[in-house]
Amino acid sequence: MALTMNDMDRFTAAMPRLEAIAYRLLGSASEAEDAVQDTFLRWQAADVARIEVPEAWLTKVLTNLCLNQLASARARRETYVGQWLPEPLLAGDPMLGPADTAEQRESVSYAVLTLLERLSPNERAVYVLREAFGYPHREIAAILDITEAASQQIFHRAKKHVTDGRSRTEIDEAAARRIVEEFLAAATSGQTDQLVQMLTEDTVSIGDGGGKVPARAKPFEGALAVAKFMRGLFKPSKAKRALVGGSPEVYATTANGAPAVVAVLDGRVVGVLCLEVGAGGIVAFRNQVNPDKLERATRQWAATDHGEPLLHAF
Repeated sequence: MALTMNDMDRFTAAMPRLEAIAYRLLGSASEAEDAVQDTFLRWQAADVARIEVPEAWLTKVLTNLCLNQLASARARRETYVGQWLPEPLLAGDPMLGPADTAEQRESVSYAVLTLLERLSPNERAVYVLREAFGYPHREIAAILDITEAASQQIFHRAKKHVTDGRSRTEIDEAAARRIVEEFLAAATSGQTDQLVQMLTEDTVSIGDGGGKVPARAKPFEGALAVAKFMRGLFKPSKAKRALVGGSPEVYATTANGAPAVVAVLDGRVVGVLCLEVGAGGIVAFRNQVNPDKLERATRQWAATDHGEPLLHAF
């Protein structure tokens, strides 16, 4: 059945929310875009005139598509080369979704998206719909075909998994830039001690190259090990320049709401290093260098004003 202009407008209006939900559920912008496209195809094929609450219908279809995708994604990630990290979203990307509350901002943080990978698909769906989008348990139950009591239980269990051992630290854009500038100054100073002072004792560094860009299979753990790695990462060398085809420009920005270092070469984002900051310093570094997961970041980078680079890497 052909859609009317009104039907098209309804879907277009719902798209930003659908994309933001799908991204949180899948941890991948490209997969989120595909899920929203599949939702549109089902909307196009449906008898739209008989759908009483389009928003609820679209959310149910999208969520179940994502749940199916999560099941197959788990199998794919078992054979993934090296560490798997979510796809980063740079400042201003509409897929980041609502950011009015601390819970909404935290739900799309790189740290939480990584933790969500430990949840079952149903736990992840309940957590995202409730925490990030404020859906009542009655509606979540209808979306997932479970009872309202089950939705409440699943949410409490999921939230406990996500929040256990984590201390929430809110950082505004100015503070995020300052943290990145201080980190880069320490990493390029040649003094490991200066960098160690910025890190927590149990800090970790994880890299995702997807088998396409060299990245260590195991995380670096501990302040000294991470500091040495970061110092080496920003140390100039001909081998590094040959590997990426030049000397990338390095900028301070935010990704998923947290401080981030972005490396750009000839207009293409070649790396996004996300910094998780806690009360005692930098808790974790998550470095995304898999080119397949940087395509959207490159498009977003081209569409925004980012000022002058802080330095040229290696």
